[in-house]
Amino acid sequence: MRFNRRKIITNKYTQASKHPSCMFFQYNTQLGPPYYILVDTNFINFSIKAKLDVVQSMMDCLYAKCVPCITDCVMAELEKLGMKFRVALRIAKDPRFDRLPCSHKGTYADDCLVQRVTQHKCYIVATVDRDLKRRIRKIPGVPIMYISNHRYNIERMPDDYGAPRL
Repeated sequence: MRFNRRKIITNKYTQASKHPSCMFFQYNTQLGPPYYILVDTNFINFSIKAKLDVVQSMMDCLYAKCVPCITDCVMAELEKLGMKFRVALRIAKDPRFDRLPCSHKGTYADDCLVQRVTQHKCYIVATVDRDLKRRIRKIPGVPIMYISNHRYNIERMPDDYGAPRL
């Protein structure tokens, strides 16, 4: 039995999920100085362990004014952790941090951050959590700040905004 190669090949196209073009870096005009950075619980804890000042290290990383933002869910998570994380809670209550109110039910901080970043593309997410990084990488146009070698680094930052080269 002989097969004709032309008939075997079919025209199947894989469907990629469609995102609005405003979500990608070259069209994202909301992302610019002063940078608004959503801070996660473990980012504050690892900053304390690495002996880094949060606001100053962010400015050293991005070479611009930075406004760290903390949601009610992250504050609730820090309060639940108790006395062991009281220094992190004191840093989070710093007046230089913007407090963002949450209107949703539940206090799971990772879901809150992902939901806020999906709705508003003006934030950079600061986290050390692998699972949260993996979830945020699926959202186009959202840079991630993390800690490595006792300093802050930025991932997926557009070149137009002067992201430092490593």
